[in-house]
Amino acid sequence: MATEFESRVKSRGLEIFGQVEKGTPSLFKKDYWTGKVMDWAMKDEAFKVQMFRFVDVFPYLNSPEAVAEHIQEYFCRPEHDFPKALQFGLKRISPNSMAAKMAAKGLSSNIRSMGKQFIVGNTLKEAAPVMKKVRDKGVPWVMKILKEEVKSVREEEAFVRDQIQFFDEFAEISKKWPALGQGGGELDWGDTPKCVMSVMVSSLYAQYMDKACAFDHSVKRAKNRLRPILRKAQEIGACLILDMEHLPLRELTLATYKSIMEEEEFAGYPHTGIVYQAYLRDAETPLEDLLQWSGKRRQPMHIRLVKGAFWDEEVVRAHQNNVPIPVFTNKYETDAMFERLTRRILENHNLVTYKCASHNIRSIAFAQETANDLGVPKDKFEIQMLYGMAENLRTALVRSGYRLRLYAPIGEVIPGMAYLVRRLLENTSNESFLRQSFKEGADKERLLANPAELSATHAQAQLPAREEAPEYGDKGPFLNEPPFEWTAGSRQDMARALEEARSSAPRELPLHINGQDRSTRETFASVNPNNPEEVLGQAASAGKEDADEALAAARAAFPDWSRILPGKRSECLFRAAEGIRRRRHALAAMDVLEIGKNWNEAQADVNEAIDFLEYYGREMIRLSPARSVSGKLGEDSRLIHEPRGVAVVIAPYNMALPISVGTLAAALVTGNSAVYKPAPQAPVLGFMLAGILRESGLPDGVLNVLSGQGEDLPETLAGHPETDLVAFTGGEEAGRRVLETAAQTGLPNRGFKKTVLSLVGKNAIIMDSDADLDAAVSGVVGSAFGYQGQKCSACSRLIVLKDNYDKVLEKVKEAADSLDMGPVEDPRYSFGAVIDEEAQKRVEEAVRRGRQEAELVLEKRSGQSNGYTVPLAVFAGIGPEHRLARENVFGPVLSVIRVKDFDQALEVANSIPYALTGGVYSRNPANIERAYREFKVGNLYINRGITGALVGRHPFGGFRRSGDGSKAGGPDYLKEFMVTRTIIENTFRSGFAPLG
Repeated sequence: MATEFESRVKSRGLEIFGQVEKGTPSLFKKDYWTGKVMDWAMKDEAFKVQMFRFVDVFPYLNSPEAVAEHIQEYFCRPEHDFPKALQFGLKRISPNSMAAKMAAKGLSSNIRSMGKQFIVGNTLKEAAPVMKKVRDKGVPWVMKILKEEVKSVREEEAFVRDQIQFFDEFAEISKKWPALGQGGGELDWGDTPKCVMSVMVSSLYAQYMDKACAFDHSVKRAKNRLRPILRKAQEIGACLILDMEHLPLRELTLATYKSIMEEEEFAGYPHTGIVYQAYLRDAETPLEDLLQWSGKRRQPMHIRLVKGAFWDEEVVRAHQNNVPIPVFTNKYETDAMFERLTRRILENHNLVTYKCASHNIRSIAFAQETANDLGVPKDKFEIQMLYGMAENLRTALVRSGYRLRLYAPIGEVIPGMAYLVRRLLENTSNESFLRQSFKEGADKERLLANPAELSATHAQAQLPAREEAPEYGDKGPFLNEPPFEWTAGSRQDMARALEEARSSAPRELPLHINGQDRSTRETFASVNPNNPEEVLGQAASAGKEDADEALAAARAAFPDWSRILPGKRSECLFRAAEGIRRRRHALAAMDVLEIGKNWNEAQADVNEAIDFLEYYGREMIRLSPARSVSGKLGEDSRLIHEPRGVAVVIAPYNMALPISVGTLAAALVTGNSAVYKPAPQAPVLGFMLAGILRESGLPDGVLNVLSGQGEDLPETLAGHPETDLVAFTGGEEAGRRVLETAAQTGLPNRGFKKTVLSLVGKNAIIMDSDADLDAAVSGVVGSAFGYQGQKCSACSRLIVLKDNYDKVLEKVKEAADSLDMGPVEDPRYSFGAVIDEEAQKRVEEAVRRGRQEAELVLEKRSGQSNGYTVPLAVFAGIGPEHRLARENVFGPVLSVIRVKDFDQALEVANSIPYALTGGVYSRNPANIERAYREFKVGNLYINRGITGALVGRHPFGGFRRSGDGSKAGGPDYLKEFMVTRTIIENTFRSGFAPLG
């Protein structure tokens, strides 16, 4: 039976190939320039990368000079060994010359032409004649407004208005279009609306990616936007399809669709559906759930089955996040999944209309033969293809009597670039069916073979191999903890942890000295900054005598601890990492309540804490063997690393969880004993973390905990004669006092004290004239206002070239104004209160001062009735000399500075004495290279936000007044906690020396 079915599939496929070959086989339209460029891209991977990057940046180039300059940067650099024809005649001429401008003009015209090959028109009115011409040949359309990932509430509202207006315009235009087929009336073929529309959920809700933790809220927000669109679709009798995007949106898209179709107003409407992707390894289970839902509700629906358009993005994201790749890396496995899903959909044809969205002749033939076997009515099956590709295949299918619909994006070039680049990547891929069929002339029998059989012998895609790490012994390479996934279960666990944290409050928080808890007469309260009346803990307040005893205990414990083998000390860190994993929700909940992190930030803090433990544990294994530094005969010269002694760790509130863990882990694994002072605003977290570290196997006295308020305790600890090293993270003034105290109190027998300082920044992001504005605005807003601007790496200065200044300012304002503000215990809110009253007053004063010296663009306040709430503020008209541009506010205040060119942007960025983080959004390779050389900060980020450094990948720390240059989470950091000794032995004795 299976053999007979396969024979029929192959026969039908050959029949389609025969129809195709009656025309001239081609992958793309008969456009000379586009076809030539695609040929080059398929022959030369380097050219393909540069060409697609250039296409991506092209819409942002506002002059012929800018186009010519970018052509030179992308195609004419010395490392590019492209033929002269691929350098467009611009290699050695000035971008400002007339010849360059003429060449740029011609190339611009060609790229617009390329865009028109895949994008029907800028507007429906412009697209209508093309659509009508194709309809007259029996092919209707499924349309999509080219807009992805709205960035603000205004853009959400604009998309809804545009979509409703589109429906109205289409209804008017299509009145003159006769229905296709013999059914008569207004429906094509007597059963299908003329208007079929595809909508992405990311166009409905600006905060969707940040609100997976508030899933029900996200669904509600998306439905609020979708409801008027669907209502209008019903009114005009249109079909509305929810498009599928990258994997993080699948659950939201499916839930939004099912939820809105369960509403009485829409339930039973037969012209709605979903796009579903076959390249996901777990595609069968969610589809089965969707089909079961449809059957239970008796809800008719359409399913547009696609292979998937985000393959590269899914692979890169998975590789970066150290999670299994969710998509198939073998083309035939995807094709086989497509066939399995096709059968399941067609088996449910009583309620489901199947849309076979593929250019793969094998997939089409399989779908048709399966439909025949199952007796699927003609109105329950159609083929969909992309506009601008394989017209000969489209013609052949229509000639053979198939129902076929074209997918037609409509909109301007800029929002269409993501779509266009995906299409170009898809169709120049080595494994593209169209490329193999019509460009390379692969054997038809192989192309029509069963993909389930071919997958066993077909190689997986070539991806970067997981690195080996022999220097870490048997521990394997360091891999960052995967980003936390907000499943239904994890959302419930987090909510439960918050309840438990509150039910156990207020906690008694003693000091911990030499293995014993100790109470003090004086205590201080730890409160919830979003509700200061909620006391989370009563912390013991250490005095000088407590400091003396803690340091004495650490000194006594140091000799034995320092002699423990480094690998054994590393094991303590690995056990502590497991302890944090087991308690992740409890720690994240306290991060939310005690220091005001939102749910996403709190879970990210837990991940970073785990990363520090895993990374430093491995780094100690790497650094522990003596290192030979001489290869000369007759001499043995080695470097060894030894602990310094007693370390004092003074932690900040803003990253209380990861920085406390990371700095303590570095001190302890290198063999030092430690006295730990948590931030006065976060003693509960400090107490919880210290407990986990002690449980990992630390002997008594190795880790001692002293909590306290004010400046006295840090200076007492830094200046104490038993202190050998001070690791301080915090504000500039406090850091300076610690540094001065430590420097003035060294002892003759132990020398100067070592300080490891990580201080604040006044960080800037430069936005070049060719920046991807949507990506840049997201990065700026996230960097400026994440955790209420209380990250040392936060963006407080946005430096914008004049070309885009007004547009950027408006986009930043709208995106910032869209942030949901409120108590962050509620996952709906991303922006809560600042840490305490002092921080509140500092931000309010900065905003007051900003109103006097600059233009207030946005001041948004929370509706909270209590808590240390502050406004989110954006100022324009700022000069480099203004206080807002120079003084650190450490809060959600962003200064936007206009500059004339990239030279001035770098000058302004470097004009302050801080050097912590900085960023550049640019797609000009020359400017990116200049930023590498000239933007003087400890961490420079190109085309991404400037917060969220990852351990091992982004070693973190600044210089000048931002720190001492040490790089936390990097390969040199543990050396800061050790002394390095060189031991040289003369092995040449009595005329003899070992030769090997």
